[in-house]
Amino acid sequence: MNFDRLKEKLEILADAAKYDVSCSSSGGTRKNKKGALGDSSASGICHTYTEDGRCVSLLKILLTNHCIYDCAYCVSRSSNDIKRAAFTVEEVVDLTINFYRRNYIEGLFLSSGIFKNADTTMERLVRVAKKLRLEENFNGYIHLKSIPGASDDLMQEAALYADRLSVNIEIPTESGLKLLAPEKNRQDMISPMRYIQKGIIQYKDEKKILKKVPKFAPAGQSTQMIVGATNENDLQIIKVADHFYKNFNLKRVYYSGYVPVLEDQRLPSLTTEVPMLRENRLYQSDWLMRFYGFKAEEILDPRVPFLDLEVDPKLSWALRNLDQFPINLQTAEYQLILRIPGIGVKTAQKIVSARRFQILTMDHLKKLGAAVNRAKYFIDFNAGNAYLRYLTDKNFRKLLVGGSSSKFHNQFSQQLTLF
Repeated sequence: MNFDRLKEKLEILADAAKYDVSCSSSGGTRKNKKGALGDSSASGICHTYTEDGRCVSLLKILLTNHCIYDCAYCVSRSSNDIKRAAFTVEEVVDLTINFYRRNYIEGLFLSSGIFKNADTTMERLVRVAKKLRLEENFNGYIHLKSIPGASDDLMQEAALYADRLSVNIEIPTESGLKLLAPEKNRQDMISPMRYIQKGIIQYKDEKKILKKVPKFAPAGQSTQMIVGATNENDLQIIKVADHFYKNFNLKRVYYSGYVPVLEDQRLPSLTTEVPMLRENRLYQSDWLMRFYGFKAEEILDPRVPFLDLEVDPKLSWALRNLDQFPINLQTAEYQLILRIPGIGVKTAQKIVSARRFQILTMDHLKKLGAAVNRAKYFIDFNAGNAYLRYLTDKNFRKLLVGGSSSKFHNQFSQQLTLF
């Protein structure tokens, strides 16, 4: 093995992979067996992330950055004059095993540029996973990128050997995709997702009848959208995410702020900042839809199609719906308590449990983990709450904004090197 050449390949293909943020490993269910290597438990194996959300405990690489497509937003586009490289199947397997044994990584995130055609590329990715599982007895986490347009047979095989699969829909709307990637078809992206969804449902049904059923994408599937490359508003973006959650049972939708890397009249200028705060607000909205019972139409509407960058989406909703407050913690339903700014899912559950045994006060709320500096303006207690007078104050929003600061920093850090 030519170590210098392998190192050069790794530098090129790890750098090219940094733009894909959808590398979460939560949900893996493969446990270690005698004589095997690695463990992917149900609690997930990724614990350390860079500032833009990328996990650093996975070997995150492209199989190759050669690509037949010329997508305007992609650094690996066919017309871009960059260094090209490609791993062999054996090289990826050897790197994964050797890095794992040295405790550098806990799993593999493998994507690829599309060379020759979709099936050829997908077949190569599947060979990597298959070789790791069958020849190396590797039970660590494997996340494969599904290649748009790949055949059902290859998707079936990929799901048997990988823990999670994901297809990037890339641009939120079809019109945006046609503008920036006219060679691609949205249906080619959706077809593999639909096949995997049906396979997961079938697996769960068979598992109820048969004890030993081969695992089928046990960590589910996810997707990613680029934010800021085209002119979609935030309402369009969260509606697309909501559609995929409801109709494809996705585990996660990831939002990637567009990084200006190429000069193109269809794209924002190279001096445009990465919309990191907007990306952060989209993740917060995503959380509200998945765990707090909010609908996309509640978070935003056609009159207010962009998320407020000054305050988080939950507080923004509360400020637009002050008639819903105050909410009495002693009597309100769980779903209403979830809508109070400063109260999260776990705290809401604790409130519902604790109020059965005592009359709650502000001190109790602090002990239960609420962000009282925000929640105190929106709640009522049986004994009353002096802070409620601010609800009708014309400067209420300024009061809230002035008393808080974001921990979010506009950074785009480089992927950590393994050497």
